[in-house]
Amino acid sequence: MQTSALPDLAHTDARPVHWLATATVMAAVVAAAGLLQPDAGTATASASEHGVSTQHGSAPAATAPDPAEVTFPLDCGTAGHTVADSAPGDLDGDGGPETVAVVHCTAGSGTPPSGVYVVTQPSGAAPRVVATLVDPARKLTVTDFTVSDGRVSATLLGYSSGDVPRCCPDELENASWRWQGNAFIKTAGPAGSTTRST
Repeated sequence: MQTSALPDLAHTDARPVHWLATATVMAAVVAAAGLLQPDAGTATASASEHGVSTQHGSAPAATAPDPAEVTFPLDCGTAGHTVADSAPGDLDGDGGPETVAVVHCTAGSGTPPSGVYVVTQPSGAAPRVVATLVDPARKLTVTDFTVSDGRVSATLLGYSSGDVPRCCPDELENASWRWQGNAFIKTAGPAGSTTRST
């Protein structure tokens, strides 16, 4: 048998006590490294906790009023009314959404005139109509309705006289409304060269 020219290494003739001591020292080194160095998991958790506390500290996100819960100023008799279209939007810039609803009386046939209403819901209160943009008394039909960037837009179809059949509106107007100061201001223009605006 050949003997090594190198001096004997202590671990080549190790006893169980030696391995236990080595394992204990290694565990202590790993634990110390964990305490001295921030790990990514802790940093992420701290950021998440900060985000949650910031979110809880801010005002809760408001939901737009539900037009199904509103009594609209329409005289429909026993027929009731139909919300034909609705869309949410922050119209007055206060951070809380309003709902704009296109509503008409329920009819078995024909096209009843539409109303366009702005609905708001103060905290803890029932939703209510705060503005009428299109009064059904004008006998208009509302199409192409949108709410975007604080502006309400719609196409209004109407009649130039009582002699025009109710099936066939002969006037068409593009209209939009924007909150300015303390009221909704309407801007309008004709939608095409072959139609008349009201």
